[in-house]
Amino acid sequence: MVTTEWQKDLRERGYRLTPQRQLVLEAVETLGHATPDAILGEVRRTASGVNVSTVYRTLELLEELGLVSHAHLGHGSPTYHLADRHHHIHLVCRDCDKVLEADVTVAGPFADRLRADFGFETDVRHFAIYGRCADCAREAGDGTPGPPGESGS
Repeated sequence: MVTTEWQKDLRERGYRLTPQRQLVLEAVETLGHATPDAILGEVRRTASGVNVSTVYRTLELLEELGLVSHAHLGHGSPTYHLADRHHHIHLVCRDCDKVLEADVTVAGPFADRLRADFGFETDVRHFAIYGRCADCAREAGDGTPGPPGESGS
């Protein structure tokens, strides 16, 4: 459900919360991390007349306004999520495509090393780290431990 904060944010910047914007925001909220095509599919469940260009334009505007953010979780379209959530990096399971979120502080030593060795400032929120989630690792029997505190069954 769209919060009054989104309505307030849009109004303060001279925009209205149109039905299309509301549907796109609600779809992003519902789906978590989603491509524009997945967002379109969710929007069309309610409004079949919305087209993909409307979704792309809306996402672009909502990102400019700081309401959504995108990350590149593989080849193809970026994925979008609400920007008001905590800053996080994306861990993508190469087997089941599940996207896990980890606080950006986890990548702090890596970013520090890039800065020290290369003078490179990185924004780790816009890329993904690929691997295998605990469930898929257990299923594959590769001995990869699950998250701390998780029992094996």
